Amino acid sequence: MNQEKLNQLITTALAIEAEAAKEAGALGYMARALVQATIPHKKVVGSEFTRKNGAFILSILAPAMIGLPYGSIPRLLISWLTTETVLTKKRTICLGNTLSSFMQKLGLIPTGGRWGSITRLKEQTKRLFASSISCSYETEEREGEKGFRIVDSHDIWWTPKNLNQTSLFDSTVTLSETFFNEISNNPVPIDLRVLQELKRSPLALDIYCWLTYRMSYLKKISHIPWAVLQVQFGSDYAINEQGGRDFKRAFIRELKKVCLLYSEAKIEIDTNVLILKPSKPHITKLVSG
Repeated sequence: MNQEKLNQLITTALAIEAEAAKEAGALGYMARALVQATIPHKKVVGSEFTRKNGAFILSILAPAMIGLPYGSIPRLLISWLTTETVLTKKRTICLGNTLSSFMQKLGLIPTGGRWGSITRLKEQTKRLFASSISCSYETEEREGEKGFRIVDSHDIWWTPKNLNQTSLFDSTVTLSETFFNEISNNPVPIDLRVLQELKRSPLALDIYCWLTYRMSYLKKISHIPWAVLQVQFGSDYAINEQGGRDFKRAFIRELKKVCLLYSEAKIEIDTNVLILKPSKPHITKLVSG
């Protein structure tokens, strides 16, 4: 991490400590099912993807001609949809009538070209909305599964050639009833300022959301083997003779960024395990009303 980036992270961390997320207008939410296990970090071959967290298994299936969602943009989209759902309590969400205004909501700077943010947003939105998700729990005593799509339908009127062109109609997304109920009943509170600082790293986004959720209910010290963390977070990394050394190195690098922004998380890094200790939640428990 270069000095400029480090200084930026420290500046944001100090701002977060000085002002709570809700007071700063930065209180957001993430879907719990996609915090326990997550979508790919990078493009993968095939149209099916699975991650596991203990007895919880997340499987994503996409049309072969479209492909699986991956990277930071789907995570930002899911967080924005979850936050809007919690705030509005509506299944149909308005994305606005210009591309530039929506990208601003996601914290994305519009750039053109094959690898620009406009192209990536359009592609990842298509991939995410076309995918089907299965969440299953499997133990010796019990087995259960719930399947859903993120959205039932979407109607997007944006024209990438003119970012500020106003459409006669607002672009809208109608969430599936199952996903709507999931994020309405089980949202994970997060600080949107942290998401913006970490948005260049899908792994860092995953670690932050998971750590925030885990610390919200952790009551005793937990030892998590690196091999378990790799199954949950790092199936993009090859398991080598060193037992996932590449994943461990990447995880620790991104964890340090997260801990700069969530400084009250009590964590120890051991050779064989990651040690979590009961800590103050990053987002204080909200009081209804």
